[in-house]
Amino acid sequence: MKNILLIITFVLLGATTASAECFADYKAKQDDPLRLQYGVAEINGSCTVSDATSELEGRLASAGWQLLEVLGTFDQSGAESRRANAGEFYLRY
Repeated sequence: MKNILLIITFVLLGATTASAECFADYKAKQDDPLRLQYGVAEINGSCTVSDATSELEGRLASAGWQLLEVLGTFDQSGAESRRANAGEFYLRY
């Protein structure tokens, strides 16, 4: 019985961890005229720079932006600490 409870506990903890929020900060640009942006976006896939890059390329392109670089990925506390720097591009894309 104890083993079953331990297994259930680990499964529930794993599900909670897997659904943790993930964010990425990035740099993007538009041409003619040149505009640059620094932003923070929520990532739906796995919390890696490569997955964030794939996800953000499409989102930004649909709004006329070209992704230059994903700087990193982080949790909610990291997103909050970057809010002021991202300004209007905080969670916009």
